[in-house]
Amino acid sequence: MTEHPTQTPTRRYLLLLPAPEAEWAALPESEHEEGHRNHQRFHEALVARGHTIVTGGPLEPSAQAVSMRNTARGSAVVTDGPFTESAEQVAGFYLVESADEADLLEVVRAFAEGGDHVELRRMAT
Repeated sequence: MTEHPTQTPTRRYLLLLPAPEAEWAALPESEHEEGHRNHQRFHEALVARGHTIVTGGPLEPSAQAVSMRNTARGSAVVTDGPFTESAEQVAGFYLVESADEADLLEVVRAFAEGGDHVELRRMAT
């Protein structure tokens, strides 16, 4: 009888990229270019180590968001702007698939060390 190796199931992870929008906008172009290089290194490391970017990208500024809140009366209040007032807003995201969470955490840590704040959330199964 042939034994089959046990495979670790693939999971999805949402990587949220919060950032102080006003501070980012005020940075010189050289800082923006370094930020783009950090993202490129991150993409390359994910692929090289067997992780898959399902989708991701930058988001428009939070001032252009539309927030909807339930009024508890069967309707929703719709307002312009972010859901919460905060110094940091979600500026972008990645949805990543991986069968090796420990390795993914190493790759994400290197990305964060390159200058990005990352909140990693496991997708519920």
